[in-house]
Amino acid sequence: MVWDVCSWRDMGPLIRLETTLTGDRYLSILPDHLHSFMSIVHSDGLGQFQQDNATPHALRVATKWLQEYSSDFRHFHWPPKFPEMNIIEDIRDALLHAVENRCPPPRNPMDLWTVLKDEWRELPPRYLQTLVESMPHRVAALLCVRGGPTRYRYTSFSGSSV
Repeated sequence: MVWDVCSWRDMGPLIRLETTLTGDRYLSILPDHLHSFMSIVHSDGLGQFQQDNATPHALRVATKWLQEYSSDFRHFHWPPKFPEMNIIEDIRDALLHAVENRCPPPRNPMDLWTVLKDEWRELPPRYLQTLVESMPHRVAALLCVRGGPTRYRYTSFSGSSV
């Protein structure tokens, strides 16, 4: 399993998780990788952090940490059961597609990790920008389905485990 962070402006680290993502492991990733990335890429404090609704992401300790650092960046609260709305799903699909098309294919976990890192670095910035720019349309579609407004302002940022 890997955890990644990216934004419209820049690619962040791709973190290899040796085990399942737990609340404690997630809590170590947030300050070590997320906070440092956000401090550099969104030093104005206007970045928004988006995560999926994996159990470790929703734990009280993670939510508390995100609230504590809310002046450094905003946490975009994500509705449950809408993975198609999260751009990280598109990024994961692109990475999986790139891995499947590798010749020769990765033959062991270390090869897979190397390929994932290579493909992560090769994602074109414009691809990420297009995904982030699609967020207002995705959110508007969700709001419309739920009977809400059809316009929504969203700024750039995403992070999640893959």
